[in-house]
Amino acid sequence: MTYPQRVPSRIALPRRRAAWAVSAVAIAAVAVVLAVAWRPWAAPAGTAAASGTNAVSVVAAQPLSLPAQARVLVFGDSWTYGSAATDPTLGYAYVLAQRTGWTTIVDGVRGSGYLKPGIDGPSFGDRIAALDPVLDPDLVIVQGSINDRKQGAAGYRDAVDAAWDALAATYPDARIVILGPAPQVLPVETQTARIDRDLADLAAARGWWYLSPIAEDWITDANYLDVIDTGATGRDHPSTAGHAYLADRLAADIAAITEAPAVAAEPAPEPLVP
Repeated sequence: MTYPQRVPSRIALPRRRAAWAVSAVAIAAVAVVLAVAWRPWAAPAGTAAASGTNAVSVVAAQPLSLPAQARVLVFGDSWTYGSAATDPTLGYAYVLAQRTGWTTIVDGVRGSGYLKPGIDGPSFGDRIAALDPVLDPDLVIVQGSINDRKQGAAGYRDAVDAAWDALAATYPDARIVILGPAPQVLPVETQTARIDRDLADLAAARGWWYLSPIAEDWITDANYLDVIDTGATGRDHPSTAGHAYLADRLAADIAAITEAPAVAAEPAPEPLVP
């Protein structure tokens, strides 16, 4: 793929496809329990969800249908880049390929958001405009971002809508899942919570799946130090173990919103002839 700002393209190939085939059922079973407990996609089509003073039209998201060896673009910020892992290729977006058998194309730019330019490249909208249409992914996961929390609410929703319009136009055949911001500190900052609500509303209006690490309590007081590296190197990013945990949570959530593959019926046994 063409990576913005000359950042090298990174493609993670599955290392354990057989393991995904065996474990997918178990992951899906756990994920379905989670999905029943918390389902941001549960509002029926045509209803309106209130967020502050805004009424947002909600379109019911349809289950995903993905090939076994799907090509998945994971697009986001430093968490997608793999920051604070001992090697960036141990970041959650790469580990996701190992968990699922997919090929993940990882496009993470540190410091980037919908409004905020990043360290290694521009804002989400400009980066999306630079994506290669030939990539043709089956699924696009857009992660984040907490990086916009200091930019304020003005213009935020417009920037998100414009970026998502461009993404849908670039990959019209791909399914798109929005992965909201995860808290880098606890309690969750007010502006991070506002971003989570805004993204949830905008995704619901399009009938896109929205996964909220905040609403699902991916990171809590009980596991915070196991997930987040608070040291001088990590700077409140996921540790290597934290990235693996995030990959597991994301794989489970995707499994929960993916329809089960059709299974061919076994032929009826031949009748016994006396």
